[in-house]
Amino acid sequence: MSILSEAVKKYIGMQSETEIACDSVERGAVRRYAQAVMNEDPIFFADCANNERYGGPVAPPLYPTHLFRRPFGAPDPIQENARNPDFDGIVATISSQGLPEIEPLKGYALLNGGSEIEFFRYARHGETVKLTSRYADITEKETSKGPIILVITESEFRNGDGDLLIRTRRTQIRRK
Repeated sequence: MSILSEAVKKYIGMQSETEIACDSVERGAVRRYAQAVMNEDPIFFADCANNERYGGPVAPPLYPTHLFRRPFGAPDPIQENARNPDFDGIVATISSQGLPEIEPLKGYALLNGGSEIEFFRYARHGETVKLTSRYADITEKETSKGPIILVITESEFRNGDGDLLIRTRRTQIRRK
């Protein structure tokens, strides 16, 4: 029995508005990120021969994907749901990267099915980063435990001039 309805298929191709990260690529945040991933290569913090061709210090390759967070003054969804016994910790605005929740799948379990990442260019210190996402595909697959739905989301991270930095393809596994 198929669980992939026409109502779900209508989301394929739906695209988010372009979102601009609340902070630009900033030296202190790049330092904390580089320390967290244990890669303190001078390319990330000082003018050196290895980053000369990029115009100076750059951020680690995946850094732009972590720029999209709650800005100062925005409500904290975790605090807003602190007394809600039904809150599962999933914050739709973070997990969907600006895309609307797929209403017919509301209440379905959500599992991470993996990510593919294409790296095009380092983000430079001082640059802004923009994000646009879309539902690339939604398919059904039969498993030994029953049917699942695979939701493929593609996101593009670009600098303020529109140069492509990173393209991600995330798979969500949804099941009843």
